[in-house]
Amino acid sequence: MDLLSADNNRWSTVRKLLGFVAPYKRQVLYGLSALLLTAAITLSIGQGIRLLIDQGFATQSKDLLGQYVLVFLGLVCALAIGTFTRYYWVTWLGERVIADIRCKVFNHLIHLHPGFFENNRGLEIQSRLTADMTLLQSVIGSSISFALRNFIMMLGGIVWLFITNAKLTVIVMICVPLVVVPILIFGRRVRGLSRISQDRVAAVGAYVGEILGQIKTVQAYNHQPIDQRKFFDSVEEAFRVAKHRTIQRALLVTMVIVLVLGAVGVMLWIGGIDVIEGRISGGELAAFVFYSVIVGSAVASISEVIGELQRAAGAAERTMELLHAPNEITSPQIKQLLPRVSGQIEIDRISFAYASRPQTPVIDKLSLRIHAGETMALVGPSGAGKSTLFDLLLRFFDCRSGCIRLEGIDIRQLDLFDLRRCYALVSQNPALFYGTILENLQYGKPDADQISVEAAAKAAYAHEFIEELPHGYRTKIGDLGLGLSGGQKQRLAIARAILADAPILLLDEATSALDAQSEFWVQQALKRLMINRTTLVIAHRLSTVQSADRIAVLNHGRLEALGTHAELMTTSHLYAQLATLQFQSE
Repeated sequence: MDLLSADNNRWSTVRKLLGFVAPYKRQVLYGLSALLLTAAITLSIGQGIRLLIDQGFATQSKDLLGQYVLVFLGLVCALAIGTFTRYYWVTWLGERVIADIRCKVFNHLIHLHPGFFENNRGLEIQSRLTADMTLLQSVIGSSISFALRNFIMMLGGIVWLFITNAKLTVIVMICVPLVVVPILIFGRRVRGLSRISQDRVAAVGAYVGEILGQIKTVQAYNHQPIDQRKFFDSVEEAFRVAKHRTIQRALLVTMVIVLVLGAVGVMLWIGGIDVIEGRISGGELAAFVFYSVIVGSAVASISEVIGELQRAAGAAERTMELLHAPNEITSPQIKQLLPRVSGQIEIDRISFAYASRPQTPVIDKLSLRIHAGETMALVGPSGAGKSTLFDLLLRFFDCRSGCIRLEGIDIRQLDLFDLRRCYALVSQNPALFYGTILENLQYGKPDADQISVEAAAKAAYAHEFIEELPHGYRTKIGDLGLGLSGGQKQRLAIARAILADAPILLLDEATSALDAQSEFWVQQALKRLMINRTTLVIAHRLSTVQSADRIAVLNHGRLEALGTHAELMTTSHLYAQLATLQFQSE
């Protein structure tokens, strides 16, 4: 049953891949036509060799020899033109199809719910989009064409073998079953090992990306020797699987070569005796040898390509898994129109637990009403559910029970783009991307002009340090904002939120990375930004808490207390304890 299931999966994957080739029927036709032409010309060369020997050399006629040589050269020129045409269109098709698959997979991934990336390593997914795609491109743009050409050559060569000399052909044909059997046996082994090998290589790539992405932490803790050993173990495991796969492929090719060319050797001995005894001409034997070599080489090449196709099957399966990964968070079929957003949010007895910890609720029957235009601070011990609440508001995850309403509408009835357009998020660890500062700021509003961007940067007190950079707003920054201080990154993130001009702000302690002076000015900017906007702040500083209209105290996913700072200091023991411990330094 397992083998049957694997075969079904493989054919399902092939059908899905063919769906990407289907739009390019014209290009496929060009490539196949050139392939058939080159195969036919190659096969006709055998007859040219026969005529050259029997009519040119044997007759001692220089005219006939010249004619047949000219015909032979004509065939070679036609073969060269056909080969160029075949190579161009087949390679073009491979590149085009892989580009389409890459875009399709990326477009699917970028809409998947964040929970998918908690269970699947992002760097391994990256490997699938690069290493696996490169392998698929090689197969679609080269190996399949090569295999098809050799298959046609094999069939055509067998036909010409029978036409040339049926007795000798029977000798060659005896070896065909002996060649097919090892292909079937070793081919199945290679397919399984190829999938495992691709997984191991992806794991190696993911590990490299993770370590290099955290290189400062690695070096700060002198962790290099341990990471070197771990990487060595990963590489050795990938090598072990690759070596095993290579042995199987090598055995397959070796057996095919021995069997096929061994049959050719026997055929030459018998054919040579027939030439000596006058039963066939030298030209016929030469043509037969040519076709025998063609058939033998084709079979050997096909057996080798099968190994590549097995590896590609593993890569294709991994790619199709990504392409058809289900998205748990989607817009509804029938969407409700969102009225003008004032920022009124109602959280009604929501509960939530992560899939990895289903028995441990992060949010537990939480109810909370946020009024339009107010600033509400969320405080509580670590693990109280504050950041998770932000995720639920943005519908990165859906509640297990209860619902969240925006302007009286269940957010699950809204279009995801409309919903998330209502929020501007500034996280404690600001997300910046490789590119220019201008591009990072425009992330909040892609069509914003330079004047609007600079105005937002000035409001976040980022304009001054940006202007001091070598190329100003055109200065490139590294991955995750590498090259900027924590305070500078935070001010860029705030400027981006200002530029987005959303009615609801989600601030995950947006000033935590700033020094006292920067914090003061950014707080002034945020105060102006908060006017007529609903703001939810995950607070870790007393200054943030005191400026809030109300404070919600969360503990183990539940609402423990609600009120102003002064009220809670007298009515909530947990809040008073947090204030004493967390805010005492201030």
